[in-house]
Amino acid sequence: MKAVLRALLVFAGLCLLWQALVVTTGLPAYILPPPTRVFAALVGRADFLLSHALLTLAEIVLGMLSGVVLGVASALTLASVPTARRWLLPVLVVSQAIPVFALAPLLVLWLGYGMASKVAMATLIIYFPVTSAFYDGLRHSERGWLDLARVMGATGGRELLHVRVPAALPGLASGLRVAAVVAPIGAVIGEWVGASAGLGYIMLQANARMQIDVMFAALLVLGVMAVALYYGLDAALRRFIPWLPQSLPVSSKE
Repeated sequence: MKAVLRALLVFAGLCLLWQALVVTTGLPAYILPPPTRVFAALVGRADFLLSHALLTLAEIVLGMLSGVVLGVASALTLASVPTARRWLLPVLVVSQAIPVFALAPLLVLWLGYGMASKVAMATLIIYFPVTSAFYDGLRHSERGWLDLARVMGATGGRELLHVRVPAALPGLASGLRVAAVVAPIGAVIGEWVGASAGLGYIMLQANARMQIDVMFAALLVLGVMAVALYYGLDAALRRFIPWLPQSLPVSSKE
C-alpha cells in the first residue's frame, strides 16, 4: 500500500512539474499540451483508447509468452547440449547485431498488418534477454551443489532438472523483468510500421492530425499498462520463486 501511495505521489509531482513547465514557458498545446487537457482527452475518449489498449496488451502478452518459451528452450539446449552450444551460441550473439527495429518492415511484409507481425516483433525483442539471463544462471550453478548431486548419483538430466534449473530461476526472473519492460516497445514499433489498430497506431494517427492531447493520452495508457505488467510479473515471480533475493544486503553500519 505504501508503495502505491509513493507511486501516486511521484506521479502527482511530475504532473505538477509538467503543468508548471507549460505555464512558465507558454508552449502551445500542439507542442506540449497541459496535463489537464491530456486527462480530459483520456476521460472523453476512454472507450476508444481502451479498445485499442486491449489489442496492444494482447500483442504484448502473446509476444512475452512465445519469447519466454523460445528463450527457455534455447537456454536449456545451450546448457545441456555441447554441440548445440558450439553452433548456436555464435548465431545467437550475431543475431543481436541486427537492430530488431529494422526487422519490423520485413515482419509486416511477411506476416501482414494483423496481430501476428506485432507478436513476432515483441517475441524477437525479448528473446535474447530471456535466453541470456537463463543461460547465465544455468552456467553459474553453485559448484558445491553440483558436486553433491554427482556424489549422490544424479544423472545429467536429474542434475539439470533438480539442481541447475532451480538455481538459475533467479536469473530467469531478471530476464523476465527485462522482458516485461521491453515487450511493449516491440508491439508499439510494429504498430508504427504497419497496423490498423492499437495504441501505436492511435499515436501515429493523432500526431498526423495534430491531436497531441490524444497522443499523450495513448502514451499515458501505454505507460500505465507497462508498469502494471512489470509489477504484476514481479509479484508473481516472488510468489512462485520464494528463494528470489528480496533486497540488496545492507551493511550493519548503515
